Amino acid sequence: MDEWREIIPLKYLFTLMHTHLVVSISGHGFGHVAQTAPILNLLHEYMPRLRITVRSSVPTAHLRSRIHAPFEHLQSEGDIGMVMSSALEVDVEKSHAAYQKFHANWDALVAAEAATLGALQADMVFSNVGYLPLAGAQRAGIPNVALCSLNWADIYRHYCCDNVITQQIQSSYANADAFLRATPGMAMLDLPNLIPVAPIAAIGINRSDELNRHLKLSKEEKLVLVSMGGIASRLPVENWPRIDGVRYLVQASWQARHPDAIILESIPMNFSDLLASSDAMLCKPGYGSFVEAAGSGVPVIYVGRPDWPESPALIEWLQRHGLSREVSQDELKRGNIAEKLDEIWGASRPEPVAPTGAEQVANRIAERLA
Repeated sequence: MDEWREIIPLKYLFTLMHTHLVVSISGHGFGHVAQTAPILNLLHEYMPRLRITVRSSVPTAHLRSRIHAPFEHLQSEGDIGMVMSSALEVDVEKSHAAYQKFHANWDALVAAEAATLGALQADMVFSNVGYLPLAGAQRAGIPNVALCSLNWADIYRHYCCDNVITQQIQSSYANADAFLRATPGMAMLDLPNLIPVAPIAAIGINRSDELNRHLKLSKEEKLVLVSMGGIASRLPVENWPRIDGVRYLVQASWQARHPDAIILESIPMNFSDLLASSDAMLCKPGYGSFVEAAGSGVPVIYVGRPDWPESPALIEWLQRHGLSREVSQDELKRGNIAEKLDEIWGASRPEPVAPTGAEQVANRIAERLA
């Protein structure tokens, strides 16, 4: 593979171009949005007149909270992901059935996707990490690039089986112009077009003084941001014991009845700034959570998730580049995290990670569009 080439000076030429980038973003959690949004924001800086269409099942409001470039949103599903019974548990039987239904008439599905992309007059397809848009682009002869820290062929193979469906997914990825593997990520050694890129994240601003004033908190009180990464599930926060001086930022949909719970949507601050302003993050292993926390210098308490194939790569990276402790699923359900919080707050913090992957990917896409 050729080396990355610096093309930032060319951005002044791109302002005159009219090109259409069709972007597919998986709706399986918010980590796919967290990886893709910084790249689209940079591309808009390079090419202000670039037309961007985002095809995704992710709610428009969340997309716009992360993607600051102008875009049109079309509801679409370019992949199955995995059917989840909770934020931590895969429903293998339902997932297998969903894949069988999705692939029942694969050739016709790819042909229809190719026709859709042709009707959109796509100049390029950029996918994180739906494989149907890639297959459709390949059928239509449209340049196509994948980006992610995982791929659904490896995930499906892990939970279900290695069969014709796996081969169809794998072929879609292997025949893309490139598969850009975000760091940290799964090995994906069987992809001949694999190109590793640096970590990708939008790092927020530490506004802790402003946040404390808004919430009327003393400097001794600690804020723990609780996030399960966009999967429809909740933690039994109302059953957690109180920890002296600790407050929890939780999403409104949980309707958490806990005296120390604060609704994060009530705070006039974007998620990245909230994370950067928090004293710790409580989450499951997830790309966006881990990399944004490490980039903000915020310690992490994460719940063990040994069955998810991406977890080992994410955890190993966070242990090298961030400050973290693991709790079991039972400890998380009971809110038994006081000891872990004391450990991370008593430890020295490493230097925050500088995520440069978005610039690498944006440069490559801009170069290809040129």
